[in-house]
Amino acid sequence: MRLIAFITDPLAIRSILEYLGEPPTPPPLARARAPPPLFSAEFESCCDQTPAGDLTTPAPDPGFEFDQTRSA
Repeated sequence: MRLIAFITDPLAIRSILEYLGEPPTPPPLARARAPPPLFSAEFESCCDQTPAGDLTTPAPDPGFEFDQTRSA
């Protein structure tokens, strides 16, 4: 698919949409829903809330040297 035209004339747009059997006006906007509660009983029961680990201590030595230089 590629763009072949960019139509900005409202009368031309209306006539094309009516020819195709499409409504010339956009559908009405629905009202926004409220977000779900963040800390519901279901969330607390299914998810472990403990931290994954202590981020202040360095990772253990893997036992080998990891070279991050890029070869040409």
